[in-house]
Amino acid sequence: MGGRWLAATGGIRSRRGRGLKGRCLSFRQREQIALARAAGESMRSIAARLGRSPSTISRELSRNKDRDGRYRASCAHALAYHRAGRPKPGKLLTNPVLRRRVERDLAKRYCPEQIVGRLRREFGEDPRMRISVETIYQWLYVPWRGGLHRDLSRCLRTGRRLRRARRQVGQRRNRVLDMVNIAARPAEAADRVVPGHGEGDVILGRGNRSAIGTLVQRVTGATMLVALPDGDQAEQLRGPLTDQLMRLPAPLRRSLTWDQGPQMRDWKQIAAATNVDIYFCDPHSPWQRGSNENTNGLLHQYFPKGTDLSAQCRRP
Repeated sequence: MGGRWLAATGGIRSRRGRGLKGRCLSFRQREQIALARAAGESMRSIAARLGRSPSTISRELSRNKDRDGRYRASCAHALAYHRAGRPKPGKLLTNPVLRRRVERDLAKRYCPEQIVGRLRREFGEDPRMRISVETIYQWLYVPWRGGLHRDLSRCLRTGRRLRRARRQVGQRRNRVLDMVNIAARPAEAADRVVPGHGEGDVILGRGNRSAIGTLVQRVTGATMLVALPDGDQAEQLRGPLTDQLMRLPAPLRRSLTWDQGPQMRDWKQIAAATNVDIYFCDPHSPWQRGSNENTNGLLHQYFPKGTDLSAQCRRP
C-alpha cells in the first residue's frame, strides 16, 4: 500500500508549507500564534505583537484548524500552502512544441540541466520555450500531472523510476566520520614556532578528473605536492599522501590540518600509518588554513583552473 502510494507521487517528499512569501504568514509566525493561543492570549494582543491586523489572526484561526478543531502551526502552514496553489496547467501540457523538444532531448539522454541550457541558448528570451530544471523532474516523476511520458525517466542518467533524496535530513554525503576539530590542535601549531605542523588541501584539474595534493609547513612555508592523476577520491588520496608524509623526518610529522572534504574520509588510516595527528577546520573556514590557501593561490599561476593535471602528474 505504501509502496504504491510512493510510486504514484513519484517518490518526491511533499513540499507543502514551504515557500509561502510576501504578505502570507510565515511558519515562525504561526508557531507564535499557536503558543499564544495555548497560553490564552487574545487575538488583538497576538496581532499587535506580530504587526498584523486582528482580522488576519481571526481568519487564520478559523480557516486552518486541524480535524480536531485545534490550531497547530505545522498543520496550518500545510493547509495554507495547499489553498494558495493555483490550478494552473503546466507549460509542458499546454505547449506541445516544447513538450516534443524536451522528450526528444531526453531520448538522446541529455540531462534536464543540459536541456534547459540548450533551450535558453537556442530560443533566447522567448518565454514560450523557457522551462526550469525542477519542472522537468516533476513532470517525469509525477505521472498524474500529465505531460511527459513517464518511461522517459529511464533515459535519465540515474535510470530511477522514483525520485529519491540525495541524503537523509541532517546527514551530509560522504561525511568524514569522527573528525577531530581544529580547536583540539596544540597551541604550538597556532604559534608557528615549532616546525612539523602542516596544512593540506587539493587542487582540482579539468572536470575534477585529476588533482594535486598540497602540503605546506606552517613555520617554514615549505611545500610538497602529491600527484593524484586519477582524481581526489579517498581511495586515490590515501596511498600517495601517506607515502609523501613518510618522506619527512619524524620531527616534521607532528600534525596536519585539512578541510572537511570527503577525500579525507580515510584519515584514521593515514594518521595510523604516519603517526601524524590530523585535525579538521570548521565548515566554510578556509582562513583556518591560511598558509595552504595562499600557497594554492600561487600554484594556480602554474596550474590554471581547467588544466588537465593528469599530464602534469605523470611527467617524469
